[in-house]
Amino acid sequence: MTDVPMKPRRHAAIRGRVAEPVERSYIARLNRVMGLYVIGLLGFVGAMAWAEQRGLSRHWIGPIFLFLTVMAYAAVGVYGRTSDPAEYYVAGRRIPPIYNGMATAADWMSAASFISLSGALYLQGFSGVPGVPGGLAYMLGWTGGFVLVAMLIAPALRAMQLYTIPDFFQVRFGGSWPRILAAIGAVLCSFTYVVAQIYGVGLIASRLTGVQFEIGIMLGLGGVLLCSFLGGMRAITWTQVAQYIVLLLAFLIPVSWLSYKQLGNPAAPLAYGQQLGKIAEREGALLASDAEKQVIAAYENRVRDYQERLADVPAALERERREARERIQQLRSRNAEVDLIVAASRELLAMPRDEAEARARWTRELAENQERARPLGGLPRHTQPFAGDPAGDETQQAQYELSRRNFLALLFCLMLGTAGMPHLLMRYYTVPSVAGARASVAWSLVFVALLYLSIPALAALVKFEMMTHLVGSRFDALPGWIAQWARVDPSLLSVHDMNGDGIVQFGEVHLGADLLVLATPEIGGLPYVVSGLVAAGGLAAALSTADGLLLTISNALVRDLYFQSTRHRASPEQRVILTKFTLLTVALAAAFVAALKPSEILPLVAASFSIAAATFVPTMVLGIYWRRTTRAGAVTGMLVGLGVTVYYLVIHNTALRALLPQSMLVPGLWWGIEPISAGVFGAPLSFVTTWAVSLLTRSRVSR
Repeated sequence: MTDVPMKPRRHAAIRGRVAEPVERSYIARLNRVMGLYVIGLLGFVGAMAWAEQRGLSRHWIGPIFLFLTVMAYAAVGVYGRTSDPAEYYVAGRRIPPIYNGMATAADWMSAASFISLSGALYLQGFSGVPGVPGGLAYMLGWTGGFVLVAMLIAPALRAMQLYTIPDFFQVRFGGSWPRILAAIGAVLCSFTYVVAQIYGVGLIASRLTGVQFEIGIMLGLGGVLLCSFLGGMRAITWTQVAQYIVLLLAFLIPVSWLSYKQLGNPAAPLAYGQQLGKIAEREGALLASDAEKQVIAAYENRVRDYQERLADVPAALERERREARERIQQLRSRNAEVDLIVAASRELLAMPRDEAEARARWTRELAENQERARPLGGLPRHTQPFAGDPAGDETQQAQYELSRRNFLALLFCLMLGTAGMPHLLMRYYTVPSVAGARASVAWSLVFVALLYLSIPALAALVKFEMMTHLVGSRFDALPGWIAQWARVDPSLLSVHDMNGDGIVQFGEVHLGADLLVLATPEIGGLPYVVSGLVAAGGLAAALSTADGLLLTISNALVRDLYFQSTRHRASPEQRVILTKFTLLTVALAAAFVAALKPSEILPLVAASFSIAAATFVPTMVLGIYWRRTTRAGAVTGMLVGLGVTVYYLVIHNTALRALLPQSMLVPGLWWGIEPISAGVFGAPLSFVTTWAVSLLTRSRVSR
């Protein structure tokens, strides 16, 4: 009798002794491949730098970086192709923790983090501005969210041996509705997120190749599909590891170079504090500058002009059209240059087509000019903790309280959203064990921190560079990168001589958050090959996150909705094939939405985190740690959290609120919280609802 249980232990011990050398050999092989890849990447960058010095045109450098890096990712994706369900969905559960941490960091270091976060700190300072909370809240929230993942969620999910996040809800609560709601939430938050990534892909591809933004989207989309279409999680994991190396080098090289140029120390996170005091001094000088005050007065004149137009839209629109036609006739009568006539004709064609369009456009431009009419071009002082002043008058105290409240609300949503983001949690299904999941989260934090510590440094270094080199230069001697980026998208960069003195003032320069990192090498005067590397890094960040998101969406639609809600039966291989084609369809739909340029990257991403925070985390945590959580409680809590969050987002979106009846619209913000932090309402309500309904339904069952 005693020998029976010993045999499995003996066999397990033998298997462990056999598996251990195999695992060591597997990891050693991975390390060799990774070492060769890093050497090859550094050699490629060095070769491109040598070629630039030898006269290689900038028009070739960008496309070469785009083509070769995307082809490298595609080669990894093709090599990792598979139709095996375990390999396609969870990479065979054999990814070593260090490499899974690297892939998770790439998955996490999306276009928002790589492209937009430094720009947000440049524009918003440390805490954000009224109406646009942010700044350090993004870094603190996203990093703190990993702690929640490590402590509360990742080990428990890995122990359940599942494939997707909706799997957890069905296994834990039973029935189909928990899984269906989880799948719907996964699709909503992931689709919003992937649109932002593909927008970033189009932005970078168009800058590297010079093609139109929409064509740039399609070029980048081909790389996304080659990485994720054929091999699922197996291919995505190794392409993300390769992409992380690219984006790490692409971010650290320019920020280290800029730090060394300004401070003589390449360790930017340690040295950039010296520039904060200089920026504060420069801001004080700009606030007292007569030229800057002239710029403010020019913007105020524009504000009055738009106010007059909006007072009588039909008459103002007709007057502008008449003046534009007269201008074209005068140019033709004087036999002016063709370029001037074409430009005047384009201005006429670009005018609003009707009164409604004119009112919408002029209202938007009125708000923009009102913002630019503030000191420092509407930017807060860089080191200001919050808007307003706690020791000031009543208005300043109210601004301070509102700014701090929005900062904390966004921090809450980003932390909780990180803990519930499906494409992130799926990564911890791929490690060999529960201990591997914990180690993987730790490695993820290490690899994320390598970049996150440099992001505020880059924002400060670029602001100092702009204040000391671009400001004060002549308009007829502007660097070429300004005109090039303005052609890509005028909302990203515009420089206008508002006071007519021919000198660039700080208030005359408008930078979009999505531009700063991509333009950093040119702002700092670095070789153009570094610009190509940075763009390739931004492309890697967008592609890596888009891969994981598209797989999450297609899994939710096929595994968790289609096959769960129908009686259709299919083999695992057939499900994988259907998932691949669903992924293709979703990618094309996301590309279509991204081509409409619905918003900047950061607001889109933050909305997806609010949805994830309210839909998944309260019910998931209660389901893991409170055994009395019931199916009815989970379903009701998820519905309440998702419904409240989406409602708050919709009623404060100009385009979407038109779809709702007036009776459903509530004027104003709730407690002054901006829509970007909608999850601050949905998540607590979801938690309370799940808890209360579970108590009620559990007591009924017990009776």
